[in-house]
Amino acid sequence: MNRNTWRGFIALLWLALPVMGLRYWLLWDRLPVRMASHFDAAGNVNGWMSRAQSLVFTLGFLAFMVTVSSVILYAIHRNYPISTLSWGLVAFFHIEIWTIVALLNSTLNYNLDGSPISVAPLLVITPVAILGVIGIGFAEKRGVALPPSDILAEEVQSGKLWGAIFAIPLVAAGSVLAVVSNPTMRFGAGLLGLLFVGVFAMAWDGFHYYFTRHGLEIRTLGFRLKSIPGGQIREYGVESWNPMLGYGIRGLGNHKAYVWGNRGVRVHMDDGEVFLGHSDPQRIVHDLDLIKQFAH
Repeated sequence: MNRNTWRGFIALLWLALPVMGLRYWLLWDRLPVRMASHFDAAGNVNGWMSRAQSLVFTLGFLAFMVTVSSVILYAIHRNYPISTLSWGLVAFFHIEIWTIVALLNSTLNYNLDGSPISVAPLLVITPVAILGVIGIGFAEKRGVALPPSDILAEEVQSGKLWGAIFAIPLVAAGSVLAVVSNPTMRFGAGLLGLLFVGVFAMAWDGFHYYFTRHGLEIRTLGFRLKSIPGGQIREYGVESWNPMLGYGIRGLGNHKAYVWGNRGVRVHMDDGEVFLGHSDPQRIVHDLDLIKQFAH
């Protein structure tokens, strides 16, 4: 698929606004003047709006969500080649936006005839979609595994501080499981908890860089993230990492970063680049020099 198709899928996100606008227009005379607009965890009403306020809030909220999604996807489109993960992100944002549309429509149905609010799609589909995107990201562009022998050096960048931060939402998810009896909410909280368990463990273990006679291999929790044959490494140098770009596994396709801090080494390859975060980047440079010696 080309970039015009990519832009077309981004544009389709904006259909959410006219879809909900048309829904309000068709139901306007049947909607109550004072509409239920907010609900607690048990599905009981705890907030109200006029019809006009409800319409403005719904379209404004959707416009905000679609704008954020479009900006992220446009930035990906501008800065990275189209890859499996980038298409996965397009699918993720479509799933999220249309799930929100379904939830907002469920609110309208409640105001029409008292139909129960359907939060199950948002609580279940969202964690599943997130886990799916993460799975695609881990599997994408890993390269062919290098021979496991002849390790010249191993370096580790730990993210224990970030692991402690990620433990906070993990505790929150556990608290929801402890106090909420709704099966759907418990299932959703359990999936999110599983996600944060994985993120916590990955940050705590850190990124392991194995420098061998055959090239560079990057792992976390024993899982191989990427393999780079020595012959594909062209140049490298110490650089600072921009915190605004985030931490963990960043980037798409063959433009990836593995970073838990603000220092590291950028490695340029035949078909892309990787950023290797490390507190002592000169050690990474030294180990890459060893690989280059054997590559020649």
